[in-house]
Amino acid sequence: MNTLKKISLLCLFLLTTVTNLLAQTAGDQVEMADKLRADGKIWVVVAVVTVVFLGIVINMLRLDSKITKVEKELNIK
Repeated sequence: MNTLKKISLLCLFLLTTVTNLLAQTAGDQVEMADKLRADGKIWVVVAVVTVVFLGIVINMLRLDSKITKVEKELNIK
């Protein structure tokens, strides 16, 4: 069995295991999220997640442009 198949099977196993462990029933309430919503602090969480996501996207775009520039320089020479 080649390495790629082993890795794929391992990832599939871990995904199903973690999904089952973290699954919640419909009757469960998430008290922390309810408290954050009630206090109006959920928007702070949303803002922080948005800033982190935008930072990652901007960093990826910068890296892509730098890599493209280096590739063009190597192809010319």
